[in-house]
Amino acid sequence: MKNWENLVNEQMSEAIAALQRYSQQPSISAQGKGILETVEILKEFIQEAQGEWKVLDDCGGNPVIYAVFEPSANGNPNKSILFYNHYDVQPPEPLEEWLYPPFGAEIHDGKMYARGVSDNKGDLIVRLQAISILQKNGGLPCRVKFMIEGEEEIGSPTLSQVLEKHADLFKADATIWEWSQKNKADQIEMIMGVKGMCYMQLECEGSDIDVHSQYGSVFDNPAWRLIQALATMRSVDNRITVEGFYDNIIPPTEELLAWSKAYPFDAKGAKEIFGLKRPLIAEESNARDAFLFEPTMTVCGIESGYNGQGTKTVLPKRAQVKLDCRLVPGQTPEDIANKISRHLEIHGFGDIQAHMLNGLLPFRSDVNHPFVRTAIKTAEKVYGENNIALLPNFGGSGPMSQFGEFLGMEQPIVSIGCSWWDDRIHAPNESIRLADFEQAIRYMIELFVTYGKEESN
Repeated sequence: MKNWENLVNEQMSEAIAALQRYSQQPSISAQGKGILETVEILKEFIQEAQGEWKVLDDCGGNPVIYAVFEPSANGNPNKSILFYNHYDVQPPEPLEEWLYPPFGAEIHDGKMYARGVSDNKGDLIVRLQAISILQKNGGLPCRVKFMIEGEEEIGSPTLSQVLEKHADLFKADATIWEWSQKNKADQIEMIMGVKGMCYMQLECEGSDIDVHSQYGSVFDNPAWRLIQALATMRSVDNRITVEGFYDNIIPPTEELLAWSKAYPFDAKGAKEIFGLKRPLIAEESNARDAFLFEPTMTVCGIESGYNGQGTKTVLPKRAQVKLDCRLVPGQTPEDIANKISRHLEIHGFGDIQAHMLNGLLPFRSDVNHPFVRTAIKTAEKVYGENNIALLPNFGGSGPMSQFGEFLGMEQPIVSIGCSWWDDRIHAPNESIRLADFEQAIRYMIELFVTYGKEESN
């Protein structure tokens, strides 16, 4: 019986060096920066871990990397795990709010700081380092595949085409998703699904040019009109009032509700972490279930008129809003987009143009699938039985449903990773704790070994 904890500890210097190199390379999909350079680094990492790679660039977007690592002579070639990761990151702005250079990958007080180190570069290095350690100690117990895409942070616009065209490459018995975190109670969160998303832009035009505000008593104002339209879509008690919005929702089962009770939604902690200035819109006793199981409608941004320094008396020519709806099982982005457009027509705002910019279906794995149970059992061994929070789905979204559509809806997807509750993803000073990084490598090794020993289903 090998002592994996010691073996991981011995390789930590190498693992940290790999993570620093990877995190120091910008790979900003929204700005097109560093994409091809990052692909070259990943090809090197895969080759060093004795894997084979293929760059898929035939679907029009940023390259997708397919990698495969074969089992050892004593391993089971009939069992396979697919990992989904992404190499692209969010833009680092605002730069002035960073304590350390966003692509410096500096280490301070046991944490590495860099844009993308938590979302999602740390987890990819965890998985490759686990494979590397196993390769040096008898080889892999099963076949391991990777899909590493470069457009997740801009909505994965070409992922469906890649999955449809190359489904045979990515088929596996189970998928480990990109990321998860330790919560404030120091529990590792295991996530079995995601909410869907309908991201829309609403636009109202009032004139060809901005007009002097003296005409405000005569000309309609597109900013006011858009605000009035938005006010018809959600009540003062935060109920979404778009006709039919809640139709077709599949309520969570009693088993899923029981699972959710282990998730410690800390209302007080959330207020402190984010500096909330207003009370929660859900009752604190119901906040956890609202986060996991209820759909949302969020105004992400409003743009109109003059927002610069000082004053400018102007009646704006146009106004637009970005609207983000998170969806639960039973809802589809196309249906919600149509209902929002119909709502605008019904309430006299048919002149407001509504366009869906991005749509993702919700996805939820079968929590009783044998692989899900194996992943949980392994987490209990590595993290401790009382240090696990099982989430039927996360509050955010991702392309899990596309994997189900093209690779099989029965395939379980489990998300587990090396991040932590204050990792600041998508914000300045993103970080991971190196102790979590090390523990996650051990978890991945133990999962490979446990899964490889089990009889095929």
